[in-house]
Amino acid sequence: MPDIARLRVEIEEVAPAVIRRLDVPLDLRLDQLNVVLQVAIGWQNCHPFEFRHGDTVYGLVSSQNEVNPLPADKATVADLASLGRTFDYDYVFGDDWQHTLTIEAIAPAEPGVGYPRLVTAEGRCPPADIGGPEGYETFLLARANPDHLHHEGMLDWDDPDFDPNEVDVAALHRNLARLAQFLGTAKRAATSRSSRQGNQGGTP
Repeated sequence: MPDIARLRVEIEEVAPAVIRRLDVPLDLRLDQLNVVLQVAIGWQNCHPFEFRHGDTVYGLVSSQNEVNPLPADKATVADLASLGRTFDYDYVFGDDWQHTLTIEAIAPAEPGVGYPRLVTAEGRCPPADIGGPEGYETFLLARANPDHLHHEGMLDWDDPDFDPNEVDVAALHRNLARLAQFLGTAKRAATSRSSRQGNQGGTP
């Protein structure tokens, strides 16, 4: 089992704060890390993403991009760690949800523990497509003020009992545990395919 990175991720310019701490394997691909972050925070994984450190950018390569990033499916958390300890993770470029991602520690994996795993969670994820931090601020203000022009509309936008300070930690643990099982299954399948191809290539 590869070493494990303790990650802290926080959505920028959002109050109350939305922070997650996670343990992930260093050999986790960055496209997979994106899915892990989506699940851990509570996003819906419906939009583009980028990991950035200085001028180095990893993301999804597309013929529609004017400037393509480095392919996220060809790099790992270890590649990020080789660049430094603090990065930008951006999601939904139009709404501009920016996150600060910090590698707080690297340590050996614990026996019998499934990874990735959630360590701590603070703050509820903002609703999807609310318009970035500015839209989220309006969402919270309108819901709290019955006289606000958009009060009724914001009540209908999401859960009527939406509380930005409450996060369903148990649900996040369950979702990440399922994802960890899926990633482990996918990795074993990829290893098996690679082994079979190697054996075939060595057969006269």
